[in-house]
Amino acid sequence: MTTTTDPYDVFELMKQNWITGAYDPDVLADEIVVETPFSPPGMRRFDGKAAWLAFLVAARADLPIRIESCREIAVHRTADPAVIVVEYELTATTEAGRRGSAAFIGVLEVRDGKMVGWREYQNNVAMGLAMGTLPEIVAGYERVS
Repeated sequence: MTTTTDPYDVFELMKQNWITGAYDPDVLADEIVVETPFSPPGMRRFDGKAAWLAFLVAARADLPIRIESCREIAVHRTADPAVIVVEYELTATTEAGRRGSAAFIGVLEVRDGKMVGWREYQNNVAMGLAMGTLPEIVAGYERVS
C-alpha cells in the first residue's frame, strides 16, 4: 500500500502494476472516479472502488496482451499539488506474439495517499491496430450501451 501524498509516486506504482499485472486495491479511495472518455459506450466512467475493481478484474482476465513497458514522456504538475497530468506510452505483446505501442494521457488526483480520480485519454485506433483487435474496438462503439 502506498503512504505517499505525491501523485507522482502513485503514478510510479501504477506503471509497475501495469507491467507486473498486480494491483494494490488499497491505493484506491472508496469514492474514486475512473474515466476513459474515448472508450466505447459503457466503459467511459466508473464511480467508486467496487465498480472500478469489478471492471478491472474482468478486463484483466480478458486482456489478450502482456504490457512490457511504460515509457514516461512527460509529467506536468498542476496548480493543485494533488493533481498531475502524465503523458506515457505502453508497449505490449499479444498472445499471438504481435508487439505494438500506444500513447496515452492521464490525469491523476491523489488525496491522503489514495487515488480519487483517474482520467485516461487513449488512442483506441492505435491500441486496436497494435493488438490486432480493431474490428472489435469499432464494434464496441457501434453497440448501444
